[in-house]
Amino acid sequence: MTSPPAIPEEELVERFVRASGPGGQNVNKVATAVELRFDIAGSPSLPEPVRARLLARRDRRLTDAGVLVINAQRFRTQERNREDARERLAAFIATGYAVPKARIATRPSRGAKERRLGEKRERSTIKRGRALRDWD
Repeated sequence: MTSPPAIPEEELVERFVRASGPGGQNVNKVATAVELRFDIAGSPSLPEPVRARLLARRDRRLTDAGVLVINAQRFRTQERNREDARERLAAFIATGYAVPKARIATRPSRGAKERRLGEKRERSTIKRGRALRDWD
């Protein structure tokens, strides 16, 4: 696994908005929440296999155009929210660098097949016995 590259600053789009939730007067006048956008589909700094894995993820933060939108408003200061958004972006991108382990197709053993069929026969016998007992 290669380490994720640093995303160039010009590929990130930050927008500062007012945060929701508690905070008193501060929340009404200071834009502390950060909306960080990163265009995964159009980023030249991501290798093609990583881009494909990230776009294939079913994540509600991904738009149809392949743009990742991260909203950070956990902290009361803009700077802490910026750091938080960038950390979450880095964590998301790091998941794309993890190559999923290929599944090796296996087949049930002969003994497992025989056990399964034996259990089905036993179950069938039990049910057949119930049917005869109920209707006699």
